[in-house]
Amino acid sequence: MSNKELEVIKEAILNENEGYQVYNMAANRIEEEEISKSFKKLANEELKHIDWLKELYESLEDGGEIEFSVDEMKPPEKPRIFKWDKIEKENLSFSLSVFGIGVKMEKEAIDYYKNAVNNTKSEKAKELYERIIKWEYQHLNFFQEQYEMLKEDWWAEQSFEPF
Repeated sequence: MSNKELEVIKEAILNENEGYQVYNMAANRIEEEEISKSFKKLANEELKHIDWLKELYESLEDGGEIEFSVDEMKPPEKPRIFKWDKIEKENLSFSLSVFGIGVKMEKEAIDYYKNAVNNTKSEKAKELYERIIKWEYQHLNFFQEQYEMLKEDWWAEQSFEPF
């Protein structure tokens, strides 16, 4: 396995850790229990990705090849849609920011993995990166949906409706 592929996986671990930190911080900051649990679930999903990627990295570092089964790479469970009807104003603004950051992180991750696909000669690596891209798109779609819902509520809280 090339050093280039190992660097991609190291960067993937870092990306997942950044997601974990953001969602864990949100879970600890939000007082509404249901919303806190949802952010904690997102954080825990990122931890699972980190563990899986670390195992893959260690295997490759020891001279192994990229090996994974479809079962190991199941797409993440789609998070439940949050119920925002009783969220406090302060938490509304914070949650909107968290989802906005999440959207940006997912877009950057997708671009990173697309670049990795285009720059590897390994078919197994391409398959791995394309599978991860699908994961990231699932997160992106969910975060965008939540962001758009919250944005409308946030504008209403500001006593301002965009045109």
